[in-house]
Amino acid sequence: MSRIASWIATWFGCGLAPVAPGTVGALGALALAAFIERYLHWGPLGWGAFALGCTPIGIWAAGKYAEASGKKDPGAVVIDEVLGQWLTLAGAAHLHDWRPWLAAFALFRFFDILKPFPVRKLEAIPGGAGIVIDDLGAGVYGAFCLWALFHFGFL
Repeated sequence: MSRIASWIATWFGCGLAPVAPGTVGALGALALAAFIERYLHWGPLGWGAFALGCTPIGIWAAGKYAEASGKKDPGAVVIDEVLGQWLTLAGAAHLHDWRPWLAAFALFRFFDILKPFPVRKLEAIPGGAGIVIDDLGAGVYGAFCLWALFHFGFL
């Protein structure tokens, strides 16, 4: 496995955290997102396009890491959480204060852990695609709920 695939798959070591690597990976995704948002002010379409545009690289890295480890979905692979977290941000009408960031984090983690229908079925896809695509499904649920929170005036 290449060093690049390992760094991407573990999101620069976030996935090597001894406790809750998925949560650490999602927080790592938000750290980069906050930096990007500060300077580029992407709207919902920007976050959706960014997440989906990075997906092929994530699938490649997750697949290489899984193949090298001999596990179907190694816990150290958190690029799936990163991409799902970014996709959840696509539901935010704005990211001007801390509330949408916290809501996006909580919603994504909730749906990533719960894996509502049909997200759990997406795990059956072989290779890196199965590792990543179920988290994108959780990100879609999170984005929709985040959009609803904005639409109905809760954020």
